[in-house]
Amino acid sequence: MYSKEEVIKRAEDREFILDAVKKEPWVYEYASERLHDDEEITYEAVKKDAIELEFASNRLKDNKKIVVEAVAKAGWVACYASERLQDDKDVILAGVKVDGQILYYASKSLRDDKDVVLEAVKNKGIILKYASKRLREDKEIANAAVTQNKAAIEYVSEKIRKEIEQ
Repeated sequence: MYSKEEVIKRAEDREFILDAVKKEPWVYEYASERLHDDEEITYEAVKKDAIELEFASNRLKDNKKIVVEAVAKAGWVACYASERLQDDKDVILAGVKVDGQILYYASKSLRDDKDVVLEAVKNKGIILKYASKRLREDKEIANAAVTQNKAAIEYVSEKIRKEIEQ
C-alpha cells in the first residue's frame, strides 16, 4: 500500500505515520526519530507487530505498557526492553507465557523467581539452562521442563535427575 520512498519522504508527518502503522507496521521503522519517541504511534506499531519495539526510542523501551504489549505477542522482543523492564516480573511473565525464550533476556533475579521460571519451562523446557542453579534443583520445575522437552534433563541438577530417571 505504501512505498518505502513515500514513507521516508513523510517520515516527520505524524498523522500519516500514525495512520500508516495501523495498516502496515513496517512503516514505523522509517518514521523519524521524533516519532519513534511518540507513545501513541509506537504503541500502535507494536500492537500490530511486536518486532517494531526494536525501533522505539530508549524512553519508550522503558514504557511498561508498550513493552508488555510487545512481549505478550513475541516474548523474544524483550531483548529490546530497558534493563529496568527486563527486571520487571509483570513484563517477563507476560512474555514467558507465550515464549519461554524470554528467560534468556530476564534479569538474574527473575531467573531465580520460581513463578517466572516455571512458566518459561512449561513452553520451552530447554530454557531451564538459563534458570538459577537453585531452581534447576527444584523438582517441580525440573519435571515441567523435562515434560516439555526431554533434552532439558541435561540442565537438571544431578540429584533431581536421578529422581526423574527412576
